Amino acid sequence: MSATTALDMEAGDKLRTTVTTDRPSKLRWVGQPLVCLIAVVGSLTYVRLANVSESERRSLGTSTLLTLLRQHLTISLIATVLVSAIAIPLGILLTRGSMRRLSKPIITIAGFGQAAPAIGLIALGAAIVGIGTTGAVIALTVYGILPIVANTVAGLDGVDPRLVEAARGMGMSATSTLLRVELPLALAVIVAGVRTALVLIVGTAALATFIGAGGLGSLITTGITLQQNVTLIVGAILVGALALFIDWLARLMELVAAPKGI
Repeated sequence: MSATTALDMEAGDKLRTTVTTDRPSKLRWVGQPLVCLIAVVGSLTYVRLANVSESERRSLGTSTLLTLLRQHLTISLIATVLVSAIAIPLGILLTRGSMRRLSKPIITIAGFGQAAPAIGLIALGAAIVGIGTTGAVIALTVYGILPIVANTVAGLDGVDPRLVEAARGMGMSATSTLLRVELPLALAVIVAGVRTALVLIVGTAALATFIGAGGLGSLITTGITLQQNVTLIVGAILVGALALFIDWLARLMELVAAPKGI
């Protein structure tokens, strides 16, 4: 067995141990999406059976809900892709050479995005680029950057230095060591940060309606403005159910994407 193969096997053992110990229970696999389904079906059934106004029925019609859901998911997914494309390379850079000393200050600066009120960031985004989807996406990207940067740095710093030294000692380049040893071992932590950011973004995207970006938050604002309690409650339930479902789906993708047999 070559030294490179032995190193890859040791790295794989560490990665599989991390993934296995963090594997969710069967109850969570079934229970979380089931709760989301029951919440959505229950709220929509209540709308059809309850004595609500014609205006509320229009606000909660199937076509309207699908349009709002599409808007909500579009904003959330674009922001997640952007923040991942920015935060993961930044986190990697902060674990390289002289950039390490800047990791804490930059993570602190990234934390300003979550320290600031979410509605303030969204309003600032609208003030910078105008009303609409673009301002909401920019604000949500800033809001979600911290967990990904922090987890990327933590995951890479948590790799056993002996594995890195062994890889470099066998002639592997810095890039090859990063790709074949460090990133696979840190993957579970990095993806956990992406999952956290995604759930934060999906929940906060409800505020995008205040700057004309649409989304499920429109139901909440409509319910408040027109004093339609049913619309308000259904909107809140749908936003919460969507965030829970996205968290479950992201957890599933985290386990599927984990490298096997390295």
